[in-house]
Amino acid sequence: MNHKLEAADLTLFRGERCLFAGIGFALAHGAVLALKGANGSGKTSLLRALAGLIDLEEGTIKWDGRPVLEDPQQFRSQFVWYGHRTGFKQDLTPLENLKFDAMLRPQRDASPRDVLCSVGLEKQMELPMRQLSAGQQRRAALARMLIADVPLWLMDEPFTNLDVAGREFVEATLGTHLTRGGMAIIATHQALSLSVPVDELVIQ
Repeated sequence: MNHKLEAADLTLFRGERCLFAGIGFALAHGAVLALKGANGSGKTSLLRALAGLIDLEEGTIKWDGRPVLEDPQQFRSQFVWYGHRTGFKQDLTPLENLKFDAMLRPQRDASPRDVLCSVGLEKQMELPMRQLSAGQQRRAALARMLIADVPLWLMDEPFTNLDVAGREFVEATLGTHLTRGGMAIIATHQALSLSVPVDELVIQ
């Protein structure tokens, strides 16, 4: 992996309120950017804007030097999202959801069953998602990240609904992703325990 994400002059309003203005950063392979700020400051909105889920008032986002708006579908195939809302189909099982996701983005040479077992869902992988707890659904979302062969991870409060062991697993998994040349942008209130430097962007 040898990718780069660049953002310049990003501005977003919610109604008449400006959430942020003039935000910019550059993220290279192997790097992680932590988004900091109070609740409602715009951390999640910035992640959603980067993912193309909401429109910015102003600003440019580039992937490998090319504006993502020139080919948004190609850019979407380069990242995976880990947020409060998992985006899974609730009537499908975790196993079925992972197989469906394989049609949307490149996948690692790994069995969906093995990946679900690795996140502790060996007993839940064939239950409908709606029967899983919030924490179990977050683990299924982590499995989706693990099996995706993409360079960019967008993570919104990744430790919500996870116990200490779950947090440690997420951090270890993130560390492996970074050492492989991946990159991540993480909205979090908590400090990150990683072996690589963490850049911070404070949204006020």
